[in-house]
Amino acid sequence: MKSSPLARKAAAFGASATVLAGMVAALVASPAQAATPVAAPAPAAGKAALAAAATASKSPKVSISTPKASTGDYEGSCPVNVTVSSKIKVTVDGKTTLAYRWLHGDGSKGKVKTVKLKGHGAKYVKVSEKLKFEENVKGWEAVQVLGPRKATSKKGYFSVSCQKPIVIEEEQGPEVSARVWASPSTYVGSCNTSSDKVDFNGVIRVSDPTWVKYRWVLNGRVVDYGKTKVYDTKRVGFGISPRESQRGYAQLEILGPDRESSNRAYYKVLCKDEAPDTRVSVSNLVTATNNDGCKVGAHATVSSTGRGRVEYTWWVNGKAVDSGSEYFSANGGSRTVTLADRVLAGDATKGGKVTLTVSGAGSHDSITQSYAACQAPKPTVSVSAVSQTGQRNDMCADKRGPGVDFKATLTTTGATTVKYYWLVNGQKDGGELTREVNGSLDVTWGVGGTHKATETKGNIELVVVSPNSATSGNAAFSAVCPKPVAG
Repeated sequence: MKSSPLARKAAAFGASATVLAGMVAALVASPAQAATPVAAPAPAAGKAALAAAATASKSPKVSISTPKASTGDYEGSCPVNVTVSSKIKVTVDGKTTLAYRWLHGDGSKGKVKTVKLKGHGAKYVKVSEKLKFEENVKGWEAVQVLGPRKATSKKGYFSVSCQKPIVIEEEQGPEVSARVWASPSTYVGSCNTSSDKVDFNGVIRVSDPTWVKYRWVLNGRVVDYGKTKVYDTKRVGFGISPRESQRGYAQLEILGPDRESSNRAYYKVLCKDEAPDTRVSVSNLVTATNNDGCKVGAHATVSSTGRGRVEYTWWVNGKAVDSGSEYFSANGGSRTVTLADRVLAGDATKGGKVTLTVSGAGSHDSITQSYAACQAPKPTVSVSAVSQTGQRNDMCADKRGPGVDFKATLTTTGATTVKYYWLVNGQKDGGELTREVNGSLDVTWGVGGTHKATETKGNIELVVVSPNSATSGNAAFSAVCPKPVAG
């Protein structure tokens, strides 16, 4: 068929008045008109098939069942695939060629197809046509046999009714929102009292009365949970009493009936009675490049001279990649912090810098250290066992012993120069050899012909010197000159 099923559908079953009028005319055609349509010129292959069919059988009988659609009158979601099938019965007496094509409701004709038949009696050939529709369609398909005798089936009618998917709208629950603020947002004073220095207030608002589950988050850590019935709005809150200077934020997270988060309420506490000479610092930064996967890692020492929380951030080539914090007691101290291996990409694989910044108790510090570029692993070589590949008897006549040929395979993980030598009966035979290998390479060796005997035997080994040490292991061998044939 020259046109695709979708093109036929658009031509035969479009919504325009002209196409619909043509379709109605096709549907009301008389049986005589439907049974003997004017055939389009057959392609060269079709003409040859018709000629072969005409000469292979005199007057075979042909009958065709009415085409039937796999979906019948379809109602459902689209697009949908429709397969139209029919069965052709041909009475055969010897050899013949069945030639047929599909006729479509838009007046177009499919490509001529042929089937070779032989034997005696009735032969049944099942034929089918696959169509795809994305819109409502009413139409028909028929089968026209062109050889060994002309015949046309009845029209097989079908329809497709596309239904829109049913969308079930879920019932919406009440809308919930929250807003928070710090009071005061900045506290300056004594921190040796137990009273709250900063209070955090929140308002929960709902569109309909409902129970609300919530939690308070302080600087990323959950500090309080709650559940309350809210009719319109309701205030919730908590307070903090820090013993050292700090800054941060609080946030109210709604857990149910829906998940929502409030704004962040930022705060700052400056304790006047805190030791003013507390300082933080960082030292001993060490970087390490892991060539296996091209990664970089590091570790360093973070120190504080007094009480307080020290926040730190790792940077690789100016980009923040990790962060954390350490809390120190009144006497301060030192801690080791680590940057786990990070995969490098792009220009970062050529080397760069790792930086660690620290801050806390009103002071800050940083340190930077370079890291080495990724190095591709050097190629390595392995060697197979030595195998005996042949025997040479040309030197057996003067009792120099038979020659024996051997082979082994060198395999590398990349392009490299391989140096190796052969050991025969524990002695280096022939000196050191060099070959360029990238992948696998067979190397050969031969021994014998100098033993003044009719037998050559012993053991042989291939030893690799570089780029790394490797050996094939000893392989025993034995070769005997053939006995002369009596003349």
